[in-house]
Amino acid sequence: MITEELQKLYQSYTGVPAENITELPSSGSNRRYFRLTGTQTLIGVYGTSVDENEAFFYMAEHFRKNGLPVPEVHIVSEDKMYYLQEDLGDTLLFHAIEKGRATSVFSEEEKELLRKTIRLLPAIQFAGADGFDFSRCYPQSEFNQRSILWDLNYFKYCFLKATGMEFQEDKLEDDFQKMSDVLLRSSSATFMYRDFQSRNVMIKDGAPWLIDFQGGRKGPFYYDIASFLWQAKAKYPDSLRKELLREYIEALRKYQPIDEPYFYSQLRHFVLFRTLQVLGAYGFRGYFEKKPHFIQSVPYAIANLRELLKEEYPEYPYLCKMLRELTGLKQFTDGLEKRQLTVKVMSFAYKKGIPDDPTGNGGGFVFDCRAVNNPGKYERYKPFTGLDEPVITFLEEDGEILRFLDHVYALVDASVKRYMERGFSNLSVCFGCTGGQHRSVYSAQHLAERLNREFGVKVELVHREQNIKHTFEATI
Repeated sequence: MITEELQKLYQSYTGVPAENITELPSSGSNRRYFRLTGTQTLIGVYGTSVDENEAFFYMAEHFRKNGLPVPEVHIVSEDKMYYLQEDLGDTLLFHAIEKGRATSVFSEEEKELLRKTIRLLPAIQFAGADGFDFSRCYPQSEFNQRSILWDLNYFKYCFLKATGMEFQEDKLEDDFQKMSDVLLRSSSATFMYRDFQSRNVMIKDGAPWLIDFQGGRKGPFYYDIASFLWQAKAKYPDSLRKELLREYIEALRKYQPIDEPYFYSQLRHFVLFRTLQVLGAYGFRGYFEKKPHFIQSVPYAIANLRELLKEEYPEYPYLCKMLRELTGLKQFTDGLEKRQLTVKVMSFAYKKGIPDDPTGNGGGFVFDCRAVNNPGKYERYKPFTGLDEPVITFLEEDGEILRFLDHVYALVDASVKRYMERGFSNLSVCFGCTGGQHRSVYSAQHLAERLNREFGVKVELVHREQNIKHTFEATI
């Protein structure tokens, strides 16, 4: 039935029948997509909601008139359930950055695609809103209290209740109301894409094109940047996310002045809200509609939530208490420890051999401290180790160990950041000196304390020749 209707449209538009009709993989919506090939290659769409289809037709035409890269709708059936649109190819931005998502190491080519996309966002938000009739939006014309509470209750009923967690609904509703008040401080007459993420951007001839914007409405621009940069499975490293935020702010300045401290303080509320909205969608699509893609995405969204909650949201005390309990549920923490980084830091004596790595990770860093001035050559320091004040004072007043460690920190810090981003579980760092007593002990101790303090990772410290072990537990 669907292919027959699309065939009729194709023949009506081109004058000849399509040679082949192939259904494309489904997305999260109820729309179905087909590629029709022949004298012209087109995308055929069957949408079950006429109101939603009409919103798309209006938006696509309006955005194209405003010079924005969106697909052209060529022909629509009389009942408005079927239509043919421009074929943008097969490359979603989500797939174009697949290697970066898998490794958390994004190539320059992948980064440039992301930069182009993020610079395009203010154009659709501001230029796209120019002359736009928001009454044509579906299902609502603007981002308001009703839509906010709708999404928050979507999270409550479709995700939170599905976990079996107990919570006080009245206290939760109080904080939902507070969140609504905070978000609505940012109301503006801009177009809010609503689902701006890498699965809704196509790459054609190296440039981003926008699709699936029919759920858009009037609303604050913060929502879309939160949606894009905190997309659960995109796995953008924090450094890349910060870079793309700077790109976005610079593109935004073309349309209005930006108070950066306020921008960042307000953005984090939208990130939290969007994360809850996404979990609601994952709960409905995954737990109720049994779509595996959405169930598989839940751990990524929970990881985002866990990261967000490291900084307090004093406006929502009960919500945050409940969310921390949620992220600690067994179904979301099983296997988490395996994915967290443990750094093993060791001091040793070269004359007794370089330590083996029992984790099977193949080693790591081995730093030779023997070029640093050795307190052990002085009789008065021989009874002490690098943990004792006389040796510490000698090494620090001499200064060579401090310059040495500055270089060590730069190398190890970079690896720890990348290992955390990529989900690696083990890194070893060893310091060797002549007797494993002074310089190596001082270095290992200071690095271990620094890594735990700066990154919150678990550090297992071993001074091998002194038979001393200490574990700094993770604080992340």
